[in-house]
Amino acid sequence: MNASLSPSTPASAPEPMTLPAVPSSLLPTVLNALEDIKAKNIEVLDVRTLTSLFDTLVIASADSTRQTRALAHHVADEVRNAGRKVLSMEGLQSGEWILVDLGSLIVHLMQPTVRDYYDLSSLWKGPLRPASPPAQDPTP
Repeated sequence: MNASLSPSTPASAPEPMTLPAVPSSLLPTVLNALEDIKAKNIEVLDVRTLTSLFDTLVIASADSTRQTRALAHHVADEVRNAGRKVLSMEGLQSGEWILVDLGSLIVHLMQPTVRDYYDLSSLWKGPLRPASPPAQDPTP
């Protein structure tokens, strides 16, 4: 059956832009992997309105460099087992802050002192630019 455009809709009219959905299979995989290795204070942030680089941030804490490394490797293994790709992992050498890049989802694994210092949650929840000053009345 041939689809036809309704007369009230021009053929060149763009469709309304919709935000991409968080990959339904990836986020639960990551969260389960983090819970398997006892990550603490797991936080999920939807940042689609703040950046076009990725859709979701997952931030979690670990008690030691050994645990952050174990979490990073377990997340990567579980994502690969789910048939998805791990783009990169950064910070494995120090283990204090490890970033796992899954494309549309970024995982930050941090020790509590590092997490408190950088406070990514506040950074990504707050405004990206300072508010503009109020307009001044031109009359004296």
